[in-house]
Amino acid sequence: MKKFFIIIYILTSLHFSINTIAQHQEILDKPTVWKEKSNGKIDSISILNAFKNGHFSGHFRYFFMNTNNEKGLSDYYANALGGGVKFETAKFHNFQFGVSGYYIFNIGSSDFTEKDSITNAPNRYEVALFNIQNPSNKDNLSRLEELYLKYNYKNSTVTLGKQLLNTSFINLQDGRMRPTEVNGIWVDFNEIKKTKINLGYLYGISPRSTLKYFEVGESIGIYPTGVNPDGTKSDYTGNLDSNGIYVFGVQNESIQYLKTVLWNQYVENIFNTALFQMDYNYTLNSKSKLLFGFQTTYQTALNFGGNKDQSKTYFQKNSNSQTFGGRFGWKNKTLELTLNYNRITAKGRYLMPREWGRDPFYTFMPRERNEGFGDVNALMTKLHYTHPKKAFKSQLAVGYFDLPDVKNFALNKYGLPSYVQTNADIRYEFQGLLKGFDAQLLYVHKFNLGETYGNKNYVFNKTNMSTINFIVNFNF
Repeated sequence: MKKFFIIIYILTSLHFSINTIAQHQEILDKPTVWKEKSNGKIDSISILNAFKNGHFSGHFRYFFMNTNNEKGLSDYYANALGGGVKFETAKFHNFQFGVSGYYIFNIGSSDFTEKDSITNAPNRYEVALFNIQNPSNKDNLSRLEELYLKYNYKNSTVTLGKQLLNTSFINLQDGRMRPTEVNGIWVDFNEIKKTKINLGYLYGISPRSTLKYFEVGESIGIYPTGVNPDGTKSDYTGNLDSNGIYVFGVQNESIQYLKTVLWNQYVENIFNTALFQMDYNYTLNSKSKLLFGFQTTYQTALNFGGNKDQSKTYFQKNSNSQTFGGRFGWKNKTLELTLNYNRITAKGRYLMPREWGRDPFYTFMPRERNEGFGDVNALMTKLHYTHPKKAFKSQLAVGYFDLPDVKNFALNKYGLPSYVQTNADIRYEFQGLLKGFDAQLLYVHKFNLGETYGNKNYVFNKTNMSTINFIVNFNF
């Protein structure tokens, strides 16, 4: 609590002393967690003026979550309330300084220290609204988030320090109270027409549902780790060595209606992942389009995958994985209907630390992932409606996920059986008196389709369960 008030005091003091004059995002979208306004003011003549002409942003969120498991297994609920502020200076010789902090209150929730009596497994979803490293912590939930120095050059920027990113593999994954953030240097180069280039070296990660930044190696394994390919419990938490993550990305739209994306993520000493994606919009008439998409990823281990002792490594030595997927759809001004497919081949598990971001696949559905699996066939259809005034949006999605048997440890890291998932998502952005508020209602249900061998550990928090989320945001 004390740390939070110190952050608020500093930021509020800045506001009154020098400024008297003045939930879900798609991958690759510019982060808009704070919804701050673009600061296009002319370069200030002094550091003092840069601070005086800076601006504050604020974000408050209420989050209710309730999970209902199969009869006989434990159910959970949580109420979280949080708020924070961000300050960014105006430009001074093209430089800007930014800082933000946030605090979360547990205002009434289940006891997350109590494990399910049948499986002895802990809560999965609700605890992630707070601090997964200390489930009993209900008071000291403050977090220093951003702290960066940014240089602006024409349409491009170079940012050094703690910041928000939204890439194919490292992204906000903001389905809880606060998103994942990174520490490093990031180049956003936009000087080539219809081309965006990104370069980055990242040496720290602050995963969603934690309160601090971690070195790259130690950030892997904060979330549940599953099992090794031989079925023994994974033991890579705290045992991985890496000097950082090198990221390169190119997005090009020089061909009309076609967007191509290439990403390569090199995690020193552990693994490398490359992604290629093409999305094409074919105009049928003035009101509608056909949508086509193709995506593939390829992964390979580096050295020993993080640790010479293969019982303590993340990516098994000499192993690799490959995925490919496609999308076909139709859209007009209010409706978008897509059919999506993704295949993870049987070459090996697709691995990407869950602490860093969500899956980039066309078939991704909130509240579950296909990371950690091989030999997967996923099929998902989604209908999205946007009201003409864009204040109301709704989405219905149904997905079928054919996974390896839960005892096929080499290709099923987390013991998740095949399942069908349905998502219903409604969002509303208020206007008039309540402008700045938005609300979201998300309902998820997962039906089991796989063999569980009478072991409820393959069911609890995985299938035959539902979760309902109600979220209210206020941004200023």
